[in-house]
Amino acid sequence: MNALSLDTVRLSKDEQSLVILDQTLLPGEVKYLRLSKGEEIWEAIYSLRVRGAPAIGVAAAYGIYLLSAQLDTEDMERFCAHFQKQKEYLDSARPTAVNLSWALRRMEGVLQRHRGTLGVEQMKKRLCQEAHAIREEDVAISRSIGQLGFSLLRPGDGILTHCNAGTLATAKYGTALAPVYIALEHGWKDLRVFCDETRPLLQGARLSAFEMCSAGVDTTLICDNMASYIMGRGEVDLVFVGCDRVAANGDFANKIGTSAVAILARHYGIPFYVCAPSSTIDLSIPSGEKIVIEERAPEEVTALWYARPMAPEGVKVRNPAFDVTHHGLVTGIITERGIAYPPFDRAFQQLGIAETEAEI
Repeated sequence: MNALSLDTVRLSKDEQSLVILDQTLLPGEVKYLRLSKGEEIWEAIYSLRVRGAPAIGVAAAYGIYLLSAQLDTEDMERFCAHFQKQKEYLDSARPTAVNLSWALRRMEGVLQRHRGTLGVEQMKKRLCQEAHAIREEDVAISRSIGQLGFSLLRPGDGILTHCNAGTLATAKYGTALAPVYIALEHGWKDLRVFCDETRPLLQGARLSAFEMCSAGVDTTLICDNMASYIMGRGEVDLVFVGCDRVAANGDFANKIGTSAVAILARHYGIPFYVCAPSSTIDLSIPSGEKIVIEERAPEEVTALWYARPMAPEGVKVRNPAFDVTHHGLVTGIITERGIAYPPFDRAFQQLGIAETEAEI
């Protein structure tokens, strides 16, 4: 089974529920969930059943459509008030990944533009169309990022990645692993991929390694603290990582541990690329200092993968889900519009990424 054949997130054929691949069960079990209640959709986003910034955005778009469509009313004002309540609720699930709020704002934009010209039933259909468009655009964006990333590769390259930014994190192809899928389409069979396990939730071990192995790629799983050893031996030619939010100056937030990978890459002279859909570029914040970092439950560190807790009872635990990597450590940011090189604020402008667009 190739991971590209899996539907990460979609609307059911009867348009009554959100269908997601439960990524908390991978790689041991492939199971799809049908979600229709607000609490179910919120929990799926918070608990990482659906995860990856682009996939979260698609889930949010379908989610807000479903929750809005469930209201039986012909009163547009009542419909709009219900929409706003559900939007605020879903938006609270994950604070760092900008695609969640971006997709909800985009859906809200449809509501605001057409509330004076459409009836409630027509509005519901228009919201459904917009959610489908967000998913279709995500596939096209991921493929474009993959093609641009592929242009940086040479046959036989060793690629190191952190966390999971493959097809499971998007509607299809992914971001950081998309160049590998494009290479496979070109018949390249000699790329080597090193997957950091990515503590504490093991997205690299459970998801990236699963994806790459299922695609027939030469895949090696390493503990997070082995990256320096592998780099020092000359086995890594470049690093591809995804991201959840990029600031105007090129600072970016990604899964905890990414900044350490960037520091190591700089030390060993290895190119370090961020794969980022333009929707993750938040020009409203000047630097990474303004990015809110999600803190998650201590049990993810002390007990999640163990038969019994593997830390002293009562010990203090820090569990930030993300860290911020300084733009000075970044070789380039690969967007669907082109590769941005420093200085990033100017590069974003040249690629046509404007603040008004980022705030849709």
